[in-house]
Amino acid sequence: MKKKPTMRTHSSSPYLVTLLSFLLTPLTLAQRPELKTGPNADLGGASLMPANDEWNRGVSRDPVDPRSDAIIASIGAEKGLHEDFGLVWQGAPGGIPYYVVGGDQPKVTVIFNEGKDESDPGPYPIPPDAWIEGGAKSDGDRHVLVLDKDNWKLYELYRAFPADGGKSWHAYSGSVFDLKAPTPRPAGWTSADAAGLPILPGLARYDEICGTRKLTHALRFTVQKSRRAYVPPATHFASPHQEENLPPMGMRVRLKASFDTSKYTGAARVILEGLKTHGMILADNGGDWFISGAPDERWVHDELTPIRNVKGKDFEVVKMGTLTTR
Repeated sequence: MKKKPTMRTHSSSPYLVTLLSFLLTPLTLAQRPELKTGPNADLGGASLMPANDEWNRGVSRDPVDPRSDAIIASIGAEKGLHEDFGLVWQGAPGGIPYYVVGGDQPKVTVIFNEGKDESDPGPYPIPPDAWIEGGAKSDGDRHVLVLDKDNWKLYELYRAFPADGGKSWHAYSGSVFDLKAPTPRPAGWTSADAAGLPILPGLARYDEICGTRKLTHALRFTVQKSRRAYVPPATHFASPHQEENLPPMGMRVRLKASFDTSKYTGAARVILEGLKTHGMILADNGGDWFISGAPDERWVHDELTPIRNVKGKDFEVVKMGTLTTR
């Protein structure tokens, strides 16, 4: 901004401009030393990844992929969205839980099984009482996510089982992400997620959906049948199916700009508006059009379920980058 030499106004003050820029820029986790520790602790709406990271990129102006209609049809044009998160139900967290720790959290040994060759070695700062996706007796994905708020690192495990009272863990695979400067996994590598991506940055969280009331990143979603392929930002696929109209891991869809969100309110509207701007990224196999989120006792179920009225045909596939099939 040029400053007029004969005029001194508030708008031309570099100090005010700097202050306004600070106030209007979403605070990163590193700028929030007041963050509390514990299971599913509020992040105050903080953006986990840098502003230029793919999770945070706006895609409302990106071109539509040429195969959009065929891919949407393969997932289910008439199938509705589904919130795969919510309250604690029957003792198990409704969604994918996470745990916030400080930099002084003791680290424990993690022994990796089948995914050892594509895992980041430990130790990992996992508390003995860390929540496991699906609960302690789950036979599902059993994700364990731990966020180190002081060192700004994310530790994630897939198929995690505690041993010796949580003094060590066994897991299928695990990954560590430096959130200050995240880098993609090596080509062909998985993470704690099928697509090789971090999980926590793509979850719908209460502190942003119902706290700041603004979704500023893409959401993680699943489909039942994916393609044996991946596109950036993914680095891994998890399917034997090669049909070209099936969705590859890393594919991003967005809610069509023409979709009327005015009849939606509360959490549902925040999610849908966010899906117009940032969309959602295919990260794993699961239910069709299932959106991933973190459990929280404050979620109001009836405020989330209206998104089920949104159908696959209301989305379009954002033009994809280079497809990797091997």
